[in-house]
Order: sequence, then structure tokens, then C-alpha cells
Amino acid sequence: MSLSQKETTLRAVVTLLAILLAGAAHAQDVRYISDKQYVPLRSGAGSDYRIVHRGIPSGTRLTVSRTSEDGVWSEITTARGTSGWLRSQYLMEETPAALQVAEAQRRARQAVEKSAALQAELDALRAQRGDLETQLSGSNSELDSVSQELSQLKQISGKAVQLDADNRRLVEETENLRSEVETLEAENQRLTDKLRSEDFINGALAVLLGVVITLVVPRLWPKRRRNSSWA
Repeated sequence: MSLSQKETTLRAVVTLLAILLAGAAHAQDVRYISDKQYVPLRSGAGSDYRIVHRGIPSGTRLTVSRTSEDGVWSEITTARGTSGWLRSQYLMEETPAALQVAEAQRRARQAVEKSAALQAELDALRAQRGDLETQLSGSNSELDSVSQELSQLKQISGKAVQLDADNRRLVEETENLRSEVETLEAENQRLTDKLRSEDFINGALAVLLGVVITLVVPRLWPKRRRNSSWA
């Protein structure tokens, strides 16, 4: 929301509040003690009645219930619930000057506070706009730099597409060779493991053959000697 829109909204709210307050005061027939007066409140419509309140100060908000037939006296009720009669000449429909001044001062203070808040918000928005402008300037500079680099790359060689294709082909050939090397290494490892396994088996057979020779040959040898002696 812009500053002018906020000011318009604030004025509309204040105007509506004033209308509502004026309507409520008119509906209840509200009166005020005139300026610089302390009016005694009596129990009846006349100076002979006893005083129920010795002095209601100026600016006191009252509600008028009724008036005497001659209109000289009015029966009122204060905001605190005190009821009685006082002379109608001390009543006025408009807010006393003192209250008007106080209300004007209060509204002035609110306006100053609101203005300060709006000014602070405006300053923050201006600072934010400055940051955005700085970022935009930096982005534009970066865009110009990238555009220049792209233009230079296009001017370096007209065979950029062919170079890219050759590069892709070489990469593919390298990957194929790497795959073949890995396959050969795996086959070599398999053969190595197989040879180790065969060497182990041959060694075991040799050991077993040696054991057999060691156990069997000595047993066969005496028999041959016996046979030769008999002969």
C-alpha cells in the first residue's frame, strides 16, 4: 500500500469514527457542563432542593433524562451513575473548548506518530529500492560480460561443432578402451587364480605321491630280498 493510499484510509477511518460518535451523542441527547463552571447538582428541579453533588466540573459528560416544564432545570445522569437536577443554562450541546483542545492535541500526537511510522516505512522502502537497483545493475553487468564471452567464443573458431563432435568421439573411444582394459584385467585375474589353484593341486599330488612311495616301497623291498634268498 502506497503512502497516499494509507493517508486516505486513515482519513476515512477518522471521519467514520467522528460520525459514529456524533450520532451516538445525538441519540442519547448528550450535554456538557460549560467551560469554567462547577455546577451544583440538586435532588429536584429547583434551588430549594437539597444538593446531592456540590460541584460538577466543566467538561463533564452528562445524559439528559428530561427537563422541567419551564425548561429551566434538567434532570441528568453522570457517567458514574449520579443523578440529579441542575440549571439548563449550564448545559451545552457542543464539546467544551478545553475538551476540544485536548482531543485535538491527542489527534495531533497520533498524527505525528503515524507520520513518523510512515516516514520510517518510506525510508525502508527507499533503501530496499536502492538495494534492488544495485542488484539489477550488477546483473546487467554480468549479463554484458557473459554476452561478450559468448561472442568471443563464437569468433574463435567456426569449427566449434566439429570440435565438439571429435571430443565426444574421443571420449567414447576412451571409455571403450577403458572397458576393454577392465575386461582384460578381470580375465588376467581369473587365469592367475586358476594357475594358483592348479599349482596347489599339483603340489598336493606330489606330496601325496611322496607319502605313498615312502609307505609302500619299504614294504615291497623286504619281500623281494626274501624271494631272492629263497631262490
